[in-house]
Amino acid sequence: MKRNHVRYAAFVAVLLGVGPGAFPAAAAPRTLTVHPGESIQKAVNAARAGDTVFVQAGTYHESVTVKTSGLTLRGAGPRTVIVPPQKKKAAPSPKAAIGCVEGGKGICVVGLRNKPVANVTVSDLRVTGFSSVGLWSLATDHLTVQRVRSEKNGKWGISQEHSTRGVFRSNIARGNGDAGLYLANTTMSEKGATDSRGLVVEGNSLENNRNGLTILRLRNLTVQRNHLTGNCAGLMVIGDENKPRAGALTISGNQVLHNNKYCAKTARLPSVQGAGIVLAGAENALLTRNVVAGNSGKSSLSGGIVLFKSFVGAVNEKNRVDGNWITANAPADLVNQNATKGSNLFRGNFCRVSIPAGLC
Repeated sequence: MKRNHVRYAAFVAVLLGVGPGAFPAAAAPRTLTVHPGESIQKAVNAARAGDTVFVQAGTYHESVTVKTSGLTLRGAGPRTVIVPPQKKKAAPSPKAAIGCVEGGKGICVVGLRNKPVANVTVSDLRVTGFSSVGLWSLATDHLTVQRVRSEKNGKWGISQEHSTRGVFRSNIARGNGDAGLYLANTTMSEKGATDSRGLVVEGNSLENNRNGLTILRLRNLTVQRNHLTGNCAGLMVIGDENKPRAGALTISGNQVLHNNKYCAKTARLPSVQGAGIVLAGAENALLTRNVVAGNSGKSSLSGGIVLFKSFVGAVNEKNRVDGNWITANAPADLVNQNATKGSNLFRGNFCRVSIPAGLC
C-alpha cells in the first residue's frame, strides 16, 4: 500500500472511532430512575446532557432545580407529585441568593443571562401547593414543558422569563393565585418587548386562575388551541409605553369560555371579571378562529375581545380581529377602548354587540 493510502486509512479510522488515536466516543444517554423516598434533586445533579431523570409515581416533598442543558425530567403522569418539603429550612441571610425552595417554587429551570440552559424538557408530572410558582424558568432556550399539571400554587402555575423558543404544550394549570401560565420578558422592570423567537403555547387547559394566560412584553409567538375557562380573565397580552411593543403574535383556535371569576384590583390593573381576550398595548396581533363566549362582568376589562387602553397610556395598533365566534359576552362581544379609530381591523366575526357600535 502506498504511503498516502496508509495515511488516508489512518485518518478514516480516527474519524470512525477505531484504531490508535481515535477520538473517544460520546457517552450514551442514560435513564436515571428515582423511586419514592429518593431525592429527585440528587438524580438531577448526577445527570449529564442527554440523560433522562425518570421519576416514578409517588409523592416527593422537595423543590428541584435544573441547570444542565439537554436534560429531560419526566414523571409517570399525574401520579408523580411534587409538593413542598415537610421540614422548613432556616431563612437565608439577607445577602444570600434565594434558591428554588427558599423562593417557594416547585421546579426551577435556570440558566445564566448570557448563557441560557438549553433543550431541557419537563413532562408528565404534577406540582402543587407551593407558595410562589409551580414551575419557574429563567434564561432558557428551547425549554419544553408538556403534560405538566400545576395546581393550587400561590402565584403562577407555570412561568417563563428572559427566555427564547419555549414550547408549552398539553399542560393543565388550575387554581393558582395569579396566572396559570405566565410568559414575560421580565417582571423586574418595564422596557420594550423582546423577541421570543417563536414561542409556542398549544393545547393547554388553564382553569380557575386569576388569568388563564398572561403574556407580558413579548413578541413573535403563537397561542393556539388552548382551553381557558373559569378565570377572572382568559388571556391577557400586556405591553407598556416603551418600544418595541408587545405583539407580532397569533392567537388562533382557542376556546375562551365563562371566565367570570372576580379578582380585586392590583397596582397595575383594575378589578377583573368576565374578560375573555384582552389586548393592552399590543400591535400587529392576529386573533382568528377563536370561540369567545359567556364572559360577563362589570369591570373596565369585561367583554369578549377587549382592546383596553391601559392606565400607562399604551394603545393597541395594527391588530386584526378576524373570523372569530364571539357571543353572549357582556357588556359586549367586541370592545375597542382606543381613542384612535381605524388603527385596528375588525372583520368577519360572528358577534352581536360591540362598543362602539358597528364593529360586528
